[in-house]
Amino acid sequence: MVERDVTVGQLLLSEYQTVKDEQKTRIGFRDNLLYVTLTVVAAVIAAAAQARQTSMLLALPPVCVVLGWTYLVNDQKISAIGAYVRTELGPRLAALAGAEGGEVFRWEVAHRTDTRRVPRKVLQCVVDLLAFCVVPLSALVVYWAAGDVSAGLAAVSVLEAVTVVGLGVCVVRYAVPFGAGAAAG
Repeated sequence: MVERDVTVGQLLLSEYQTVKDEQKTRIGFRDNLLYVTLTVVAAVIAAAAQARQTSMLLALPPVCVVLGWTYLVNDQKISAIGAYVRTELGPRLAALAGAEGGEVFRWEVAHRTDTRRVPRKVLQCVVDLLAFCVVPLSALVVYWAAGDVSAGLAAVSVLEAVTVVGLGVCVVRYAVPFGAGAAAG
């Protein structure tokens, strides 16, 4: 049986492949959450309209908050992986390889210098707010405006509104040009 020596470089390359695989999986999952949200919104609105029950719209806020939070958490992990590759893994591999200028995995940095990056990030923030916050808040407004609001459901709807607004604050704070996401994203 032949014994193989594993080098630090091989371990780092293996780690790189593993984190990039995780990032790719998370990107696919995150992006599908928008489609799931649109499907659920359409289904709930159609069911509420068909049944002529605006109270059914109260299903939208909790669903949108759960999907929106999951989207946000996955987006943060995607950004964290990119930051880890740029600031930790890449420099360590560059040092081992004696790379000129200390650079490897240049795409991890190059795509961040696109002049349209900030407008895209702002637009993505708007899309996230529309999908996960404006739609459920609109559903609540329609429910409240319908006039057939019971005390119990009114209390539930106010709690839902507060929760949706809380998610909206998290989305805006995380958005890259605005807040905590700037360092990682």
